[in-house]
Amino acid sequence: MRVGLIADVHANLPALEAVWSDMPAVDRVVCAGDVVGYNPWPAECLERVREIADAIVIGNHDRTVDRPHEYAANRMAEAGLEHAKRELTDAQREWLADRPRSVTIADGDLLVVHDHPTIRDKYVYPSEFPSLGRYLTEHRGLVLGHTHVQHTDVVDGRRIVNPGSVGQPRDGDPRAAYAVLELDQSDPGTGRSDPNPPTVDLHRVAYDVDRVVDRIADVGLPDRTGERLRKGE
Repeated sequence: MRVGLIADVHANLPALEAVWSDMPAVDRVVCAGDVVGYNPWPAECLERVREIADAIVIGNHDRTVDRPHEYAANRMAEAGLEHAKRELTDAQREWLADRPRSVTIADGDLLVVHDHPTIRDKYVYPSEFPSLGRYLTEHRGLVLGHTHVQHTDVVDGRRIVNPGSVGQPRDGDPRAAYAVLELDQSDPGTGRSDPNPPTVDLHRVAYDVDRVVDRIADVGLPDRTGERLRKGE
């Protein structure tokens, strides 16, 4: 089974379109949260993710669309949520709020969360991946997002992967990020799999950042939001 992994789309439609065009053939797609926030196309990205993803978990921005003031200390985040609140319909906001905190796919082989398996909103950077093995005794792999830093590792024979951010990379590479995971289920009758950890290919793809920057200005979002996209920070 080949699984396309996306995360942290953050209302960046050109980046999402570029990722979808670049992604090789997969059996399913999962989204590790934060469909909206920061960028100008929350409604369009929400509908596109609903169309292409088989499983979607909720991110911290998805969860707080109706409460932008919670990000008052970060004007870029607050402004992105205010924009999303205006742009999304009641039905879209309700759908977003109903996304689960975690999902499993492939008979439990793969766990998908936005942040940390048990601690809501905790950032898990690559150096902290080894601490996650204790949460994966029942799974062969973990997909997470939130940090916007693309990375993968094997911990205690389990695959951990952050596919990176589609719409707002923060690892110094401004290209949109995603990943493709290969899950070899050798015994479909029981759902248990090959003892080897799943393999992962990490991908980056360029997109039209200028289009996003221009739209950011058009809708009145902070200039700094666009500046960060150019630098991947």
